[in-house]
Amino acid sequence: MTPTPAPRRSALGILCLCAGVAVFSVQDLILKLLSGAYPLHQAMVIRSLTAMPLLYLLVLASGGPKTLVTPGWPRMVARGLVMFVAYTAYYLALAALPMATTVALYFSAPLMITLLSVLMLHDRVSLPRWLAVAMGFVGVVVMVRPGSDLFDWAALLPVVSGLTYALSMILARQQGATQTAAALAFHGNAVFLICALILSAVFGSGTFAGETHPSLGFLTRGWVTPTAADLGRMALCGGVAAIGLTLLTQAYRVAASATVAPFEYTGLIWGVLYGWVFWSDWPDSTAWTGIAIICGAGLFVLWRETTERRRAPAM
Repeated sequence: MTPTPAPRRSALGILCLCAGVAVFSVQDLILKLLSGAYPLHQAMVIRSLTAMPLLYLLVLASGGPKTLVTPGWPRMVARGLVMFVAYTAYYLALAALPMATTVALYFSAPLMITLLSVLMLHDRVSLPRWLAVAMGFVGVVVMVRPGSDLFDWAALLPVVSGLTYALSMILARQQGATQTAAALAFHGNAVFLICALILSAVFGSGTFAGETHPSLGFLTRGWVTPTAADLGRMALCGGVAAIGLTLLTQAYRVAASATVAPFEYTGLIWGVLYGWVFWSDWPDSTAWTGIAIICGAGLFVLWRETTERRRAPAM
């Protein structure tokens, strides 16, 4: 078979990335709406159970069950554990922070992907792109506001999420040559389900409930009998997760990390929009400054990567 040209692979990766971010933003909205009344582990169990058959259908369409039991399956499980940490930290942050703030801080992930792509994939990154990454982290510090009266320890959770998410996407890039996107997503969801069941076994009875901080309350609250509407919302997260996980995994399988990572920033559009529409949250001047720095750094990284790729054949 003729290999797919690099420009087409990059375009496909970018398209999958933008679509995956848009899909996952719906799950962010739902979980933030539910975070004041239900525990995260309950929503994750229902989400994962709903996603499992959908992901299995994708597996059947992408090579069949044999793709789930390849010699690399332990590495897929390990990646699933990393992703579980990433998304758990992110969802707990959503309970306490405005959506735009959570999303913006999480966007340390593309910067970290650039860093990890050098350390783990040996990608070449120019000095201007390194400077852009450094400026992006300055934007993160501006938004976290360490030492100020407005500092909330929950602001560190999206940064932890960004680091672990970056690691999971680098692992997807490493495994992409031998594993299908559907298999990676299926194993990731299976790990989600097992870990959520473990959290439910620990916190489901409500023994540890009573925490006043929104993030801790979202973690330690006991199971609650959901209304039909809320049960439907939790189940909808399963469909969202199945589609979103596959799209994001596919993006990092088919294209270089440095190419697709800056498009993670499209999630800021959804975070600001949903926060404003549903909670009347609008970033203040400091938050906008941090957002502008982070977005500017990401766009510069994208521009430099594209320019360097175009110049490469002439070198």
